[in-house]
Amino acid sequence: MSRRILLVGHPRRPEAIQVAVDLVRGLAEHGIDVIGEHEELAAFGLLEEPNVALANPEAPADGAELVVVLGGDGTILRGAETVRDTGVPLLGINLGHVGFLAEAEAEDVHATVDGIARRSWSVEERQTLEVTARVDGAVVCEGWALNEATVEKAARERMLELVVEIDGRPLSTWGCDGVVMSTPTGSTAYAFSAGGPVMWPGVEALLLVPISAHALFARPLVLGPQAQLAVELVPSSAGRGVLWFDGRRSFELPPGARIEARRSPLTVHLARLTDAPFTDRLVAKFDLPVEGWRGRGRR
Repeated sequence: MSRRILLVGHPRRPEAIQVAVDLVRGLAEHGIDVIGEHEELAAFGLLEEPNVALANPEAPADGAELVVVLGGDGTILRGAETVRDTGVPLLGINLGHVGFLAEAEAEDVHATVDGIARRSWSVEERQTLEVTARVDGAVVCEGWALNEATVEKAARERMLELVVEIDGRPLSTWGCDGVVMSTPTGSTAYAFSAGGPVMWPGVEALLLVPISAHALFARPLVLGPQAQLAVELVPSSAGRGVLWFDGRRSFELPPGARIEARRSPLTVHLARLTDAPFTDRLVAKFDLPVEGWRGRGRR
């Protein structure tokens, strides 16, 4: 049986089409097949390539040893939805602005092909969140997130009134625009924009960050990995909320809704082609100034 790679991409990006063609033809030289959804393969102009076939729509990653995603972090999050239940590693080629989840850049596609052909990737396991929303004790929504789950106000003119609970005990009530419940992976995403700290991916922890809270005690909280988080919309509040999963999937919340979040036993596997530390990724992605550094033993 030949080797198979599942391709997930953002064909509406003009630069993605040439990258996809270069990737598929490069993999063909190593006898590696590429599978994908019909609509995406057609948009990339790949249906006539001899090593391209359609994936099983019910289980797209079936038979694939790797999922390669062309796009920014949003597309990579979509790819994560495909692989989380399979354990197949995901490798992102960045076509976005920051691309924190991506391993390679578009201009490095030939080196990426070589790494895939040699199976020279390592795998990082990334924590995910399991989230349940209840109304009057009944489950109304269940979902998961790789980056974060957020409870946000549904209307611009009304803030939310939320009670935050940690490990079964109430912590505080906030009048706010919402709250971010994040994994370490998500600490460089929405949680970072809301004022939260950066956590290295290997840290086992959860992060809770209020969004524009009107309260004296409204600092980001770093919690243990087994912490049980809950957020309740105060029943008397006039504001309605929206529960978001990774900014991609949403569910409307009425007053009185209770949202519970905890670490999931399921992880997402990210493929890494280099052993560069997370510090280097931060410097590159945020374009941080490091002039003047001499390093250990350089004095």
